[in-house]
Amino acid sequence: MSAKAYALYGGIILLVLGVIGLLGGNTLLGLNSETLEDIIHIVAGGLLAWAGYRGGAAQQSMWSKVFGVVFLVVGLVGFFDNNIFGLFRQGMGTIDNIVHLIYGALGVMAGWRSKAM
Repeated sequence: MSAKAYALYGGIILLVLGVIGLLGGNTLLGLNSETLEDIIHIVAGGLLAWAGYRGGAAQQSMWSKVFGVVFLVVGLVGFFDNNIFGLFRQGMGTIDNIVHLIYGALGVMAGWRSKAM
């Protein structure tokens, strides 16, 4: 997967999940959803989608790596502190953590495999 594909399609997915989460309630397909988390998904999705659509290869690579690392950290921390340092009342479930780890690993791989300088 290229950094461009991760940024563009990953960003769109985050935007959609964030909007659905804001409109849909506390759970979505087994994933926990809170207002703060939904807003974070919308902001992250907007930045990623912008980088994928309008950004150059260096921006696509950088944002893929940045959000990949952030999602990896959130996924790992979620196994030990499901409220992520008290930010989320409902907390992250196991499915949430696994999804964050997968999303993060894809971002890191896409960003570092990019040929951007």
